[in-house]
Order: sequence, then structure tokens, then C-alpha cells
Amino acid sequence: MIDREHDLPLMRQAEVLRLSRSSLYYQPRPVSAADLAIMRRIDELHLDFPFAGSRMLRDFLRAEGVEIGRCRVITMMRRMGIEALYRRPNTSKPAPGHKIHPYLLRGLAVGRPNQVWAMDITYIPMARGFVYLAAVVDWHSRRVLSWRLSITMTVDFCLEAVEEALAKYGKPEIFNTDQGSQFTSSDFTSLLMANGIAISMDGKGSWRDNVFVERLWRSVKYEEVYLRAYGSVAEARASLGRYFDFYNRKRPHSSLGAQTPDQTYFDNLPQAVAA
Repeated sequence: MIDREHDLPLMRQAEVLRLSRSSLYYQPRPVSAADLAIMRRIDELHLDFPFAGSRMLRDFLRAEGVEIGRCRVITMMRRMGIEALYRRPNTSKPAPGHKIHPYLLRGLAVGRPNQVWAMDITYIPMARGFVYLAAVVDWHSRRVLSWRLSITMTVDFCLEAVEEALAKYGKPEIFNTDQGSQFTSSDFTSLLMANGIAISMDGKGSWRDNVFVERLWRSVKYEEVYLRAYGSVAEARASLGRYFDFYNRKRPHSSLGAQTPDQTYFDNLPQAVAA
């Protein structure tokens, strides 16, 4: 897709193709077909049993006939960017220069669009590899405001998604994420603070704090990703684009009174913003 001999600058090519800038320079290391199959199964098990840690996942896999040790499971989970989700004391310390912000949504009544946005990253398996998907979601309407794919879990593709959402839909009062290094980085938090947005971060390992995004990932994977075998990043991007269009415009949500995210988002915007 990227033509290094073209007159168009590489950065502009990446922008047009909606590619993460890091993908221009990253040289991927191949992952064996056997490991990819196990990683996909771990992803499925993680969706069904989000509380399962490396020991339990190892035991699930062994029960299915996969000979695997806990250390290998841990390595794969780290590569996929997943961990067991449960409430626990937060004894971890942020990376140098990375500040952890408090969770601001506990007890908050979220009753309108653009009051709270949330963002997360998830692992997307393909036929011969994998990518990472980041999405910005309006908490009230469940609408996917923007999204990006990347072959690496660096902060730049998250920044691009946030910048697009801000350009198209204004800004939220609160922006909620987990404590991933992408979201605690100064580049990411500075973007939010520069726009006067309050920063909220989940308790480490607590799925309840960002439950609406977790539910989105479940829908995306069971209704789209697991039904496909993407042959390339371009194919994954095109197919996910069609799914998110369906999700926003046509898919009714029981929690929204059978309305679509688009209906709930646009019908409840202030008149000036909606126009």
C-alpha cells in the first residue's frame, strides 16, 4: 500500500490510508501459524472469561489438547495486550513521566452525548497475523466516533483517532481510558488537557470501569472479526469500516430502547452542535 517511490510524502500516504505512522518504520517479526491459532483462542477465552489469568487460560488450553506452559501464555497475553480483569489493589507504579489520573465516572449520571468519551485498544486476529484496534466511543450513545488499526501498540494511532473525533464532533467533558502506557503518556494526556478535557482512568484491571467499550469489543469480535479471516490490513480496515457503519447506523441496542447509536447520539445533541 505504501509506495516509498511516490511523490506524495510517506506521512501523507499513511494519513490517506488511515495507517499508523509507526507502521512506516516497524519491521514485524513473524509469528508462527501455531502461535497465531493459540493467540486467537486465548482472545476468545478472554472474552468469555475475562477474569481468567495465565494459569486458568493455560488449563483451559490444556483441556482442549494444547500442550502449553504458563510462561508461554503470559508472553502471548503481553503481546496481545490483555490481562485478567478484576478489582484489585492498585500497587503498580506508572512509568517515569506517566501520571495516573483518578477515575471520575463512579456515581456520575451520564445522560447526554459528548458528556463522556471512552477509548480502548483490542487485539484483532487475521488469517496470517494480527493488528490492534483502537476506538473512541461516546459513553451515552455507544456511538463509535473514530477508530484506527495499527500493527504496533504505540501511542500515535490512538492520537490520530482522538484528533479525528475532536475535529468531527467537538469535545467531551470527560475522557475515560484504562491505565495503558499509550493513555498515560504525556503525548496523549497533553492532547486532552490542551482541549480542556478532564481525564479519567480506570482502576487497574477493572473491566467495570470501561464496561461499554468492553461490550463493544464483544460485539465487534462475535459479529464481525470471528466470522472473517482477514488476508491483509487493508481488508481488515475495509471490513471493520463496513461493520462500524452498520453498528452506528443500523444496529439497534436494547439498552438504548432499540434505537441505534446514531439516533441516540444525534437526536440528543444540542441544536447548535447537531447543525
